[in-house]
Amino acid sequence: MAIIDELRTPLYFAAGAADLAAQQAKKVPALIEQLAADAPARIEAVRNTDPKAVQEKAQAKFAELVGGLDTDLKKLGEQAQDLALRGVGVAAEYAVKAREKYEELAAHGEEAVKAWRGEAAEELTEIAVVVEPDSEPGSEPETKAEAKVEEAEPEAKKAPARKTTTRKTPAKKAVAAESGE
Repeated sequence: MAIIDELRTPLYFAAGAADLAAQQAKKVPALIEQLAADAPARIEAVRNTDPKAVQEKAQAKFAELVGGLDTDLKKLGEQAQDLALRGVGVAAEYAVKAREKYEELAAHGEEAVKAWRGEAAEELTEIAVVVEPDSEPGSEPETKAEAKVEEAEPEAKKAPARKTTTRKTPAKKAVAAESGE
């Protein structure tokens, strides 16, 4: 049964991802209309910019970046080691977040599959039957599930315990036969 569960989770993940993608795809036409409405203003803004001014700003930022570099190699080495350790911590954090999102999508996929099959309504009915309290302890069961449980209980009480016997192996039989002769 564990193998089936191990196979279901990736399939539910795929179903959840597909369902989420379908939900997001429904939003695409509105985004396209918004981009089409904003496009003329953006194109006009790009036409009005001076290419020389943009180039000068980029050169100034580059010069500032190069001028700010530290030439102390020992200090750079320590910073690189510190950044590497931070990177490991961040990677571990992202791995945990990725696992959580995977589980969330798998759960979403399981719900989506149930909805596609129409099982969600059946499950709610089963839950309602289980939650519904009995009117009286001695009354007849109201559902088939309760009747089956009540029928199974007396049979479990009546069944006697089986006695187990040890069987002799062929080697023991042969030794017993030789010693008996």
